[in-house]
Amino acid sequence: MESEKQPVFRSFTKNVEYMNERLGVDESFDLIRLDLEYAGRKMAMFMVDGFAKDDILHLLMKFLAKLEPEQLEPDPLQKLLKTYIPYMELDNVEDLNQAADTVLAGPTVLIVEGIEKVIIIDARTYTVRSPGEPDLERVVRGSRDGYVETIVFNTSLTRRRVRDRSLRMEYLQIGRRSKTDIAICYLADIAEPERVEHLKHILKKIDTDGIPMAEKTIEEYISGRHWNPYPTIRYTERPDTAAAHLYEGHVLIIIDGSPSVMITPATYWQHLQHAEEYRQKPLIGAYLRMVRYLAVFLSIFILPLYYLVSVQPDLLPAGLDFIGPNEQGNIPILLQFIIAEIGMDMLRMAAIHSPSSLATALGLVAAILIGQISVEVGWFSNEVILYIAVAAIGTYATPSYEMSLANHIVRIVLLLITASFGIIGYIGGITLWILYLTRMTTFKIPYFWPFLPFSFRGFKEIFIRTPIPQQRNRPEFLHPQDPDR
Repeated sequence: MESEKQPVFRSFTKNVEYMNERLGVDESFDLIRLDLEYAGRKMAMFMVDGFAKDDILHLLMKFLAKLEPEQLEPDPLQKLLKTYIPYMELDNVEDLNQAADTVLAGPTVLIVEGIEKVIIIDARTYTVRSPGEPDLERVVRGSRDGYVETIVFNTSLTRRRVRDRSLRMEYLQIGRRSKTDIAICYLADIAEPERVEHLKHILKKIDTDGIPMAEKTIEEYISGRHWNPYPTIRYTERPDTAAAHLYEGHVLIIIDGSPSVMITPATYWQHLQHAEEYRQKPLIGAYLRMVRYLAVFLSIFILPLYYLVSVQPDLLPAGLDFIGPNEQGNIPILLQFIIAEIGMDMLRMAAIHSPSSLATALGLVAAILIGQISVEVGWFSNEVILYIAVAAIGTYATPSYEMSLANHIVRIVLLLITASFGIIGYIGGITLWILYLTRMTTFKIPYFWPFLPFSFRGFKEIFIRTPIPQQRNRPEFLHPQDPDR
């Protein structure tokens, strides 16, 4: 919702008083107003302490101090903008409300007596950490820089890798009060124009006070499926991963205050890809992808399957009867699995909230208490600990954190269904899970592509890590403008 416009007054005093009241200068210590007088004209600068570049503004004030009144005639606004304020990022507005919002975003506003426009000097700086390798997307070989919390840094990291004249960075603001900066990033020669317009339409319709959780708040508005655990948007903190998706025809959303860039749209199988697969030779990358797929599917299906064969050992062939539990333990196996699942989640939350220096100690405590002692006192059987560990490894091997959490929920539901209905529940649960994924869409695109609808070329590129072709074969579901160029 846009605020009402307030045109600049003819009176310099009224303009200053209005900006004072609008920004609450006298009530906030970090909002600064400098009363100046150069070239015989009263001037006022409004800025936020900590955002303004002191050295740049000091240099500009030196230039203004040398001005004589006749130097600003006959058009003082154009003289200041084009001659006497030597800075690159200058603008002017006629709306005082817009000027006040601009100050809160970081730039400095200059009000000059006799000029019915406000000059904006975008000399701002943000406290920012240096680009480092993301914790969730580490690679053995490859770049070590990652996105940070400042949108300008993130757009520059993207442009560094995509030196294409058709790269577009369209600017939006979301939030009635937060006025959060957002950039929609795409290659105009590749991305489908209807997809870009559809995404912009959705973003512009967002009407809320602010987006404090940045990309996660935006996702709730974009996806619209609040009870669906599966992510329809992929996140990345790696500029090279973002660049690769731009070349395919995806549209990125870069949000100020977040190091995670949103990739739209994203199918189920794209959440299972990792940059490490493309940092190795094609054969090695294909092997790593197969291992990853195996780990992910084991994390979903192995616990319900083990429970099924433990309660119905006649399902096992004669040579595999050792798979069943040798000791049942003092509590039912289903309850053992549920307790272990909750314990693993508690351990994960504890690891997140623990300082890195204590992470090793936490792991040792968990291994001793949950692993060894719990078996000795009869809480768990050895087999339960083994299969929980296999499921946990598969969960952590999933590249997308959101996808791993969704698969975790599916594993628990499938375990409960199997416990309730036996082999029929296990098979039926898997069937319903596949049907659910095939009915899902991400931005009107089938979530389970290229399996349903089937695409041989897409299946080949998703299932194995194929060599990079001389001519880029972009995914068909994105409807790229130049699919093979």
